[in-house]
Amino acid sequence: MEANPRALDVLGDPTRRAIVGRLRRGPCPVGRLAEGMPVSRPAVSQHLTVLRTAGLVSEHREGTRRIYRLEVAGFEELQRWVDALAADARSGGAAPEKVATAFGGAAGESPATASRPEKKAVPPVAPKDAGGKKKHGKKRAGRK
Repeated sequence: MEANPRALDVLGDPTRRAIVGRLRRGPCPVGRLAEGMPVSRPAVSQHLTVLRTAGLVSEHREGTRRIYRLEVAGFEELQRWVDALAADARSGGAAPEKVATAFGGAAGESPATASRPEKKAVPPVAPKDAGGKKKHGKKRAGRK
């Protein structure tokens, strides 16, 4: 998974999983994929773009239509990662560095926090006078 840590994130969306489920039956154009889906056809196209960027689907043109299909290499990579995870679980676990590297984070970081930016402190709220107005602060130009 070192080459594609986003595959699990991408498949976490139920609409994308439904699209992948439909593509399991074979290559398909966007219009047919969108039939009966709870989202619009443009939304299905956006989900397909995300799946394509993650290497899980590919597309080719047939005239004016784009035909999508599952990309074997993307799912084989995912399968190798799951197999390695199962082997590590059977043997009692892998070294923290190995697990963190697979998710692109530092040792001891969880996958959920590995790519998140640091949270900034929230500034304190300015005190208010008895009338509910801020005691300190700049007046806006043009306002009284």
